[in-house]
Amino acid sequence: MRDDRGSAAVEFTLVSALLVVLVTGVLQLALALHVRNTMIACAAEGARVAGTEDRSLADGEARSADMLRAALGDYAVDLSATRGTVDGAPVVVVTAQAPVPVLGLWGFGSMSVSVRALEEVDRG
Repeated sequence: MRDDRGSAAVEFTLVSALLVVLVTGVLQLALALHVRNTMIACAAEGARVAGTEDRSLADGEARSADMLRAALGDYAVDLSATRGTVDGAPVVVVTAQAPVPVLGLWGFGSMSVSVRALEEVDRG
């Protein structure tokens, strides 16, 4: 019979390395989804603000930027707000674009989200 002394240490090292890579990948995916969902929520709030009757597109962009800064810190997010129509109804469209976080919040490429909110119009 062969002597198996020392094989447990090698086995532990190999399995641990694989487990660390797997857990790190799952955590990074969770961070990327968190950033995406935060961008969607902040853009939606900005679109709702810009869609109210007495507010401008700049007010919606400012609200989205403030919320993103509070939630993500100095993460680079580009915002834009425009007016449009969906099935004849006036809407405000807020678009947020940011790098995809790959290593912590450092990333490459980009992800973009667009959110629409109905615009209030004066019918009087």
